[in-house]
Amino acid sequence: MDLTNTQLFRGMQEPEITSLLGCLNAAERNFQKGETILSEGSITENIGIVLSGMAVISCNDIWGNTSIFGNAAPGSVFAEVYACIPGQPALVTVSAAEDTSVLFLNVGRVLTTCTNACPFHTRLIRNLLTVCAHKSLQLSQRIRHTSSKSIRGRLMSFFSECARHSGSSSFLIPYNRQQLADYLNVDRSAMCNELSKMQKEDVIEYNRNHILLKG
Repeated sequence: MDLTNTQLFRGMQEPEITSLLGCLNAAERNFQKGETILSEGSITENIGIVLSGMAVISCNDIWGNTSIFGNAAPGSVFAEVYACIPGQPALVTVSAAEDTSVLFLNVGRVLTTCTNACPFHTRLIRNLLTVCAHKSLQLSQRIRHTSSKSIRGRLMSFFSECARHSGSSSFLIPYNRQQLADYLNVDRSAMCNELSKMQKEDVIEYNRNHILLKG
């Protein structure tokens, strides 16, 4: 993908990015659907950028229950918090929701200026701070979506956010049914029943991942 369109390299031109990549020990890896990209409990010194595909960020409790915290679409950054805290074990698992390509950057090289690319490092570090701020906002949004006691309330909170983000009452959600249930922290069967009720009541219309808000 064109890295000039990513948050981390925003404001930079392709020759500047090419110069930086050599300095940052950039390495591209491909992952098959279902493959783990970053394991919970592991320690990493690398920031990941999704080049293609989709990654899901989740964690499991000791009983095997899964909670999904979000997803990383092409251009998105992950593991930046753990990479920036030396020795901090990851509290989440990042896995490939489909065949996914990831570019890894060494965080030490990101945070330390060098003679080859120092004119661009200040912007890179500023962009990294912006990425971290966006992640904090996303966590706040999930807390808001899961604050309702009802499944319908959680669904409508999430759908409303998706509609605002897309600028339309018709949009695609980035999760399948199980992933959506895990993200909203509800039972999948109960959630599917509620979706069916909402469609029968003409509140929404859905077809797989496509949602249309009505009424």
